[in-house]
Amino acid sequence: MLGFISKIFGGSKSEKDVKKLQPRVVQINRFYDSYQSLTNDELRNKTLEFRQRIKEHLSSIDDEIAAANKKADELLFNDLMGKDTVYQEVDKLKKDRDKKIEEILDEIHSEAFAVVKETARRFKENTELVSTATQHDRDLSVEKDYIRIEGDTSVYKNSWTAGGGAITWNMLHYDVQLIGGTVLHEGKIAEMA
Repeated sequence: MLGFISKIFGGSKSEKDVKKLQPRVVQINRFYDSYQSLTNDELRNKTLEFRQRIKEHLSSIDDEIAAANKKADELLFNDLMGKDTVYQEVDKLKKDRDKKIEEILDEIHSEAFAVVKETARRFKENTELVSTATQHDRDLSVEKDYIRIEGDTSVYKNSWTAGGGAITWNMLHYDVQLIGGTVLHEGKIAEMA
């Protein structure tokens, strides 16, 4: 009976939430489709692109925070009221920065999720992924047996050992997992049953 009443009034809260997130899933899958034509290096460089976009989005507020901190440092040691005023300004700027972080993360969300999904597809369909080696790859290859360096290339295996057992990547993210990840990204709690 409650289910019937719920449907009359537009469905349950979770149904409404899923419906609201569906356009985001469509957008993720559009990016995912377009990323399938990228080389491994191009796909990997998307992460660097995201970092640069985040840095650029935050540059003006970071400059303001740095200027305010410099202003506080230049005040006389015993000018407690002046320092307090400046530090209150810094606190406000940091809250504004947090909002700007949320803005840019929301802006790149669909693209970033698509990169993860495309990477998962490649690991599912290939036993190894080859790309141009970075210093990070070289550092990781010393500790991780699933990464090896061959000249200027890094080779990542799709299997590794965890908890004493062999694990092989064999999953491609379902839409419901993209919804769950989006809910977590929004700071809400999602249970994936």
